[in-house]
Amino acid sequence: MKLQKIDYSLYLVTDRGLARGRSTLEIVKAAVRGGATCVQLREKACSTLDFIEQALAVKDFLKSKSVPLIINDRVDVALAVEADGVHLGQTDMPLDIARKILGSSMIIGISAESLEDAVQAEKGGADYLGVSPIYATPTKTDTAPPLGLEGLRAIREAVRLPLVGIGSLNRDNAAAVIQNGADGVAVVSAIVSADDPATAACDLFQIIDEARKT
Repeated sequence: MKLQKIDYSLYLVTDRGLARGRSTLEIVKAAVRGGATCVQLREKACSTLDFIEQALAVKDFLKSKSVPLIINDRVDVALAVEADGVHLGQTDMPLDIARKILGSSMIIGISAESLEDAVQAEKGGADYLGVSPIYATPTKTDTAPPLGLEGLRAIREAVRLPLVGIGSLNRDNAAAVIQNGADGVAVVSAIVSADDPATAACDLFQIIDEARKT
């Protein structure tokens, strides 16, 4: 059964290559301890078996904390581990096909790189949008031009879905993303590469929480 209410406030996207030798599970545990409310497992270079094993370990922990697990790109892996959802980019499996495979029980998030992407994803039945990228990001090389805060505001005015901003977001700009219409902030290196991922997550969560009050 699909989770009815997801807290997208602090959305961790994992990246093993940025973890400074620490395991994905170690990073996830620290991030959740600090306040991460949603976790997307992103694995672009490992085998399917490795991805599934990573996902099962992370899911087991997240389930005990009531934090949803979203799988990046791989609908098959999301199904295999019974994740809470899958996140699809503009060049991944089309939303309508993914929905036929997954049914209504799983969250589907879509990366919106333009206003048109956002509107089409909402019409197609997406559950939330990753507005991407807000700023130019070094963690992905295949991204569209940055939308900036103006682009985020335009998408916020056009759709009613939850919006999660992503793209070089950190403690210096997270507040502005919330104040310009995002429901949550997705981060990669700001937590994954931090000296202390738990403290980094805690700081970001507090910044997001304060931004909602202004």
